[in-house]
Amino acid sequence: MAAPTTDARIGRSHTTIGLVLASLVILAWLAVHISAIFLVDWSVTSHLLAAPLVIALQCWLSVGLFIIAHDSMHGSLAPRHPKLNRAIGRFCVFIYAGFSYDKLYKNHHAHHRHAGTAEDPDFDVEHPSSFLPWYLKFFRHYFGWREFGTLTVAVVIYLVILQERFPTMLVFWALPGILSSIQLFYFGTYRPHRIDEETFTDQHRARSNDFSPILSLLTCFHFGYHHEHHDAPWVPWWKLPAQRQLALRAKTN
Repeated sequence: MAAPTTDARIGRSHTTIGLVLASLVILAWLAVHISAIFLVDWSVTSHLLAAPLVIALQCWLSVGLFIIAHDSMHGSLAPRHPKLNRAIGRFCVFIYAGFSYDKLYKNHHAHHRHAGTAEDPDFDVEHPSSFLPWYLKFFRHYFGWREFGTLTVAVVIYLVILQERFPTMLVFWALPGILSSIQLFYFGTYRPHRIDEETFTDQHRARSNDFSPILSLLTCFHFGYHHEHHDAPWVPWWKLPAQRQLALRAKTN
């Protein structure tokens, strides 16, 4: 594996905050997952009316799982505890969709080295401006036979346990997972790296959105501040708004 991209200035308080936030996201995802699939009676009208909100919440929390794993790939989640850092990252991508952490790690660092080029595994040189064909290529690249096999085993286990409640698993795990992959791709890959009238200014070949911190958090856990991420990959997701402000002030001055 390539060396992590953490910065020496990261201290203990940084690790504590990162681990607390990661724990909140993971525990919230597990609570919604278990409650929605196993505990809630969705035949009750009031519960059924809340289902879209639960799906939206689980979609957002699934995005959070991936962003936590992403920070662990850069060593910025728990930089003083590399084994814990990797363990949390592996757990997050596993419960998200059975992904291989090692494959994601390798591809993500290749993306940083060759952003927006033919050597970038996340870039589609044939459709650099088209969302749907690029997303389908992106999805096929990461969702392979390993992921299919892992999720097939999970589906069989859920089918045996849930029986007549099995459709709830599709609604409250599979659907948010698919929606979150679209959300992650759109705000974290397509918008920052697509080719359009706005030319790139440096080797990062990435742009940032102009969303407010609240909207940035809701869309992709601040991953839309993407140029700042490429410029300082050791900065965790929750510090990207401050990094964005520093970059804007430096540009103004």
